Amino acid sequence: MATGDTDVTICSDALVLLGAAAITSLTDGSDTADACNRLYPDLKNHLLTVYPWSWSLKKVQLSKNVTAPVNEWDNAFDFPADLIGSPIAVFDSSASGTRPRRYGWEIYGTQLFTNLDTIYIDYQATVTEANMPAYFVRFLRVALASEIAITVTDQATKADYFRAQAYGSPGESGRGGLLREAMNIDGRGQGTQIVEDYSLIQARY
Repeated sequence: MATGDTDVTICSDALVLLGAAAITSLTDGSDTADACNRLYPDLKNHLLTVYPWSWSLKKVQLSKNVTAPVNEWDNAFDFPADLIGSPIAVFDSSASGTRPRRYGWEIYGTQLFTNLDTIYIDYQATVTEANMPAYFVRFLRVALASEIAITVTDQATKADYFRAQAYGSPGESGRGGLLREAMNIDGRGQGTQIVEDYSLIQARY
């Protein structure tokens, strides 16, 4: 379930974990608020892209730009403003059973170039804190604590401690700790992915 948190509550919780005082605003003039204001937005969006969180996924039809590409492609489609990272899948139809297009398009900046006339995408969108589930908020606040620990406390040991809590040991390649726990919880609501159509499999029959 969504937590109803805000950027301020998550940053305040991270500061409390570090033994610092909570803040009332990201622009209250304090050094801790300034650190959160500068570092938190990028960290949040980065952590949204490390895994295809089910609650951050969207499907949408792209709008065709009135200005065509200079050469090679016929059409340019604009990405939605809330997209983070790159599209997860590209489709040329909204019909049931449509397969993703593996070729016939390229990404240039904030646009998708193609000769197709209609484009739909699956993508990850930036999500407001109020709509984040509790397991992700817990991970996010600890990850933030590791990010700002040296700035706030001047203690590298605290940064190391919270980094291990958030991401696990070095041997887990940054996919352990609370991140792994959050991915496991999120994955419970996802169906098993199977390969239904693959040329190398078909060639064996």
